[in-house]
Amino acid sequence: MNAAQQRFGPPAASTLGKIEPQLNDMVRDFIAASPFCVMATASSAGTCDASPKGGAPGFVKVLDAKRLWLPDVAGNKLFQSYENIETNGQVGLVFLIPGCDWTVRVNGAARAVDERSEYLEGASPEVLWSDANTRVLQGLLIEVHEAYAHCPRAFLFAKLWDVPQIEASQAQDANKYWFKRYQQSRGRA
Repeated sequence: MNAAQQRFGPPAASTLGKIEPQLNDMVRDFIAASPFCVMATASSAGTCDASPKGGAPGFVKVLDAKRLWLPDVAGNKLFQSYENIETNGQVGLVFLIPGCDWTVRVNGAARAVDERSEYLEGASPEVLWSDANTRVLQGLLIEVHEAYAHCPRAFLFAKLWDVPQIEASQAQDANKYWFKRYQQSRGRA
């Protein structure tokens, strides 16, 4: 029992019971429907990184009950997650579906796979938007250690998918606003 559990109490048996050492049918179907996930990694020194990953629904492939394939589409070339995986292969993934308050969490071990792998043979980016740089560079083979559906409380607290909130953000052109702020923070505005 960790310190927080000692202080506030243990999780309910039903909560502990949902954590499985493999992908059950519901989790597999959720991943197949998900166009977005966040992947968390940490170096051997404990330096953390959380990286957004996106594509067409099902871009992360369920190979079987214990393995996932996550292609790496060309991006900013920082490769922080890959650097972490070189010294600490542990990964955590949170899968999302737009408009759905549920998430799926998967924890496991990853290893980088390069162009010599059968997984990259003929691989093309499964994306809903592309540019001239959109291509699969490499990928991760993930061995699942635990997987489970996560209740919607955080999304309900934030009203993340609330239509009026989304419309207000779009009306204010939030993408343009935050891009301008980004440029200002880099001294480019």
